[in-house]
Amino acid sequence: MPFIDMHCDSLMTLFYEDPDYADLYDSKYTAVDFKRMAAGNVMAQFFAIFVIPSDRYDMHGIRPVSDEEYIQTLYDYYCTNLQKHEELIGPAANADEVMKNYQSGRMSAILSMEDGRAVDGRLENVKRYYDMGVRAMNLTWNAVNCFGFPNSKEPSIMERGLTEFGKEAVQYMQDLGMLVDVSHLSDGGFYDVADICHKPFIASHSNARSLCPHQRNLTDAMIYTLGERGGVAGLNFGPEFLNADIQCPDSTVELIAEHAAYMKNKGGVQCVAIGTDFDGIEGNLEIKDCAGLGVLENALRKRGFTSQEIDQVFYLNVLRVMEDAMK
Repeated sequence: MPFIDMHCDSLMTLFYEDPDYADLYDSKYTAVDFKRMAAGNVMAQFFAIFVIPSDRYDMHGIRPVSDEEYIQTLYDYYCTNLQKHEELIGPAANADEVMKNYQSGRMSAILSMEDGRAVDGRLENVKRYYDMGVRAMNLTWNAVNCFGFPNSKEPSIMERGLTEFGKEAVQYMQDLGMLVDVSHLSDGGFYDVADICHKPFIASHSNARSLCPHQRNLTDAMIYTLGERGGVAGLNFGPEFLNADIQCPDSTVELIAEHAAYMKNKGGVQCVAIGTDFDGIEGNLEIKDCAGLGVLENALRKRGFTSQEIDQVFYLNVLRVMEDAMK
């Protein structure tokens, strides 16, 4: 059964661990690479350019670079690897291109961006990233930026939403055909996005807050709203987004299926998808990499998912959103 995964941080991991060779075919550093994607029957993978915070350079002993140099470096990794392995995988900018690749026996790579701070309050930068191939953007990461306010443990921050530029930019992204991604966004920002969007939007790697109280997860009302608007939330495999005790380091297939069933109940099966967050998560992961996604099928069946519903979660829901919101 094919899969679409809406979020991984593998390009960032190459920057930290393998900057010169930057191999995405058979990498010993990443949980996602082309060889294991093929083994795991991955139809399409969203590869995020995560615009890392400045303290990450010191943390990893790396020479600091500007956001633009960093983005270009990760973009070069992406393009070089796709060109090198074009018989196996190709870029895709919409659902039609994903299906054309799939029908020709190739997987698809979709470029996304995590943290819109590099947009720097300029719509021309949104267009520039779109022209590079970016087809989804997390508006924020964990700090305030030109789009608005992030998820936070502080209620005064969590209730604040998009800036005036952020509201304009969200409308512009929808008009362009770039997916608006609310994972990492504040609660207030989520509802601002819901008010503005006339096409589906996504939470690429967020689970249910009622089951796991991490502030990055979605409330029941958010899950309902996302489903009502035709959007999807990608099941995050990180332990801190799965467990009632967010300090628990264990990520199990059963926990992932529990969140899937809960989200199906609150928003409908049409709002549930996959967003592993591979290479951005740590812990005792039962599903360790993209080759192991198939074990989730039986866990979902035990939770009452039909074959058709499993197809929806694994790939059909994301294809529908891409058809509805991407040009």
